[in-house]
Amino acid sequence: MHTDPIFIESDGHRTLFKWHRARRKASDPEFTPTRILEAMRLGASVEVDLVVHADQGFAILHDLELDHGTTGTGTVAAASANHLRQLFLRANDGTPISDRVMLLEDLCALLKTNPAHPDALLQLDYKEDLSRLSPSVVANFAAAVSPVSHTMILSGGDIAAVTLLAAATLDLQTGYDPTYVGILDDLKSAEDFSNFISAALKRAPDAAMIYLAYELILAADAAGVDLIAAAHADKRRVDAWTIRSINPTSLRQVRRLLELRVDQITTDDPEGLAAQLAKGTA
Repeated sequence: MHTDPIFIESDGHRTLFKWHRARRKASDPEFTPTRILEAMRLGASVEVDLVVHADQGFAILHDLELDHGTTGTGTVAAASANHLRQLFLRANDGTPISDRVMLLEDLCALLKTNPAHPDALLQLDYKEDLSRLSPSVVANFAAAVSPVSHTMILSGGDIAAVTLLAAATLDLQTGYDPTYVGILDDLKSAEDFSNFISAALKRAPDAAMIYLAYELILAADAAGVDLIAAAHADKRRVDAWTIRSINPTSLRQVRRLLELRVDQITTDDPEGLAAQLAKGTA
């Protein structure tokens, strides 16, 4: 078994570790340009989030509110591009750091001047829905992303929004996340899980990657349904999200995901996960 912070090879199958919110290790703050560029240079899979701001573009932030992740207050939707660029990101303990909030065009400009490894893939995870996508927002997305779209995949839970943005941008892969809050309250039987994955694949026929909560994958597995195999049979890849901390329970869960031949594991601690899996095979 080969393992490093980029991928693991087990039983002839390669599984990528995705750097969730651009973290290489658990202590990293979110969305710093240093980590994003490092991941892209090394050939890793890395994820950032997109939220629409007041000037009809996108901020690289997870939350719709500014208070948690930045030194700002109020909503991203009400903040101008200039205002957002003046805000600082916060560390995991809430302390402001020296890195400022980036906009999508800022990140794309960095990637244009710092060419990525051929294997690198930057996931743009759109956190809102179709209602936020005016023609100006779509045009601004395409203008920012098109020069570097070959290194990216656009994902989201609203497949209509993902499709609209991707249609305006050449060479951009898409992914779909059909997981929703409370899904495990609704899916209990093997038939439920089978119908769920069939519907998800039908709803997003062009999605190269299907993003599924790891708890959902393992619950389906316990019910006798292999969601990953179903996606593979339809020529899709599967990302299991999100392994937040590395402990005996999460390691057992990851090992089962590897046995199921998941293609990608989203984690807040790729470095720590790789190290622990390596110890288990020493």
